Amino acid sequence: MYILIVYDVGEKRVQKVLKFIRKHLIWIQNSVFEGNVTKAELLKIKNGLKEIVDQKEDSIIFFTARNERWIKKEIMGREKNATDNFI
Repeated sequence: MYILIVYDVGEKRVQKVLKFIRKHLIWIQNSVFEGNVTKAELLKIKNGLKEIVDQKEDSIIFFTARNERWIKKEIMGREKNATDNFI
């Protein structure tokens, strides 16, 4: 499944969240990651983030789709991390 994660976390936890999610997904913009994962991998990501974030202060949004082709991505301005150029 294709997932898009958007997060807004406290300053003290930003680097931990960034470092953790980078292990699983592709960084596309500040506080935004995307990628294809299995249901088990998504559960692992969610459980890992629960260990890092403060659920009373932080916010993480998961957008999921069966496949990346079901989401139309449109970029306005400069693309910070182009993923189309991978061979």
